Amino acid sequence: MSSCSPRLRVAGISAAWADRPVLRGVSLDVGDREYFVLLGPNGSGKTTLLRVIAGLERPTAGRIELAGADVTRVPAHRRGIGMMFQDPALFPHRTVYENVAYAPLLQRRPRAELEDEVGRLLALLHLEGFEDRAAAALSGGERQRVALARTLAARPRLVLLDEPFASIDVELRASLRAEFRGVLRATGTAAIHVTHDREEGLFLGDRVGLLFDGTLGEVGPPELVYARPETERSARFLGYNIVPGPSGPEAVHPADLTISPDPPGLPVVVTARGWVGRERSTIVEGPDGTLLESRAADAAAPPPVGRPAFGRWTRSRPVASAGRTVADTDPSRSGSDFERANL
Repeated sequence: MSSCSPRLRVAGISAAWADRPVLRGVSLDVGDREYFVLLGPNGSGKTTLLRVIAGLERPTAGRIELAGADVTRVPAHRRGIGMMFQDPALFPHRTVYENVAYAPLLQRRPRAELEDEVGRLLALLHLEGFEDRAAAALSGGERQRVALARTLAARPRLVLLDEPFASIDVELRASLRAEFRGVLRATGTAAIHVTHDREEGLFLGDRVGLLFDGTLGEVGPPELVYARPETERSARFLGYNIVPGPSGPEAVHPADLTISPDPPGLPVVVTARGWVGRERSTIVEGPDGTLLESRAADAAAPPPVGRPAFGRWTRSRPVASAGRTVADTDPSRSGSDFERANL
């Protein structure tokens, strides 16, 4: 849990579409000013959880507190929560200024206060000079900046971000991530950001939580969640290989898996290889048909595609599979032909 005072508390939230469970007893806290990232594959229930928090869907069980008050049955428009989707949904025939000023006008704020608020947000999001531009004439990145400014102009107690960069060109994502994170920090706004992009989530979050099939798993600082996956599902999602260990499955980072034409090692067959930036990626198939990836910065070529090879590693971490409990890794333990140490 964050050391900050809780801004949001979600306790035992469940939800369903028709008779199909979507969320199963999800509980989490988000601290004041905290940027919390919810990571998980498509269909894991991330958007449904945001919609329940926002008041757009009703849970079948559980409780939602905002700043200490129970808002579980409070209508969405009275919760003081701002929500951004993949589509920024700007008013297309209004200017940038008119879009950002929309909420302050509805709230009947004094004109001078409104102008100060809009000007400050446009400056924070590098939109000075865009005031009179029509929303329909903006680029994708510009629309998302305006959408965030419009959301923050309403002075929400919490902001929910649903895959806000999914439709943005790759070359713009890095700058937008930095800008969004910086603006939310500058305005002191707590946020929940959901994404299936693990790089994005690990970069942005003060804390991250992993959601699979409507169940919340590991939660914590991104560096710890990444370094210590607890289950096969978590490890695979975070990019680890799953290999056989002496007591069950183990997670091995691609950088710690070496593919060699000579034994000893796990028998594999090379299925693909190529360069990914500065690293060589080699995909191999294990004895049970599982695909594994090795990444290395050196130029040594792995065996050709279709040839048998052997996989070796020196660092691994036990992970739980169905019906199994994770045991702590013993650095002195060795199994098969491999030495193992904690990640």
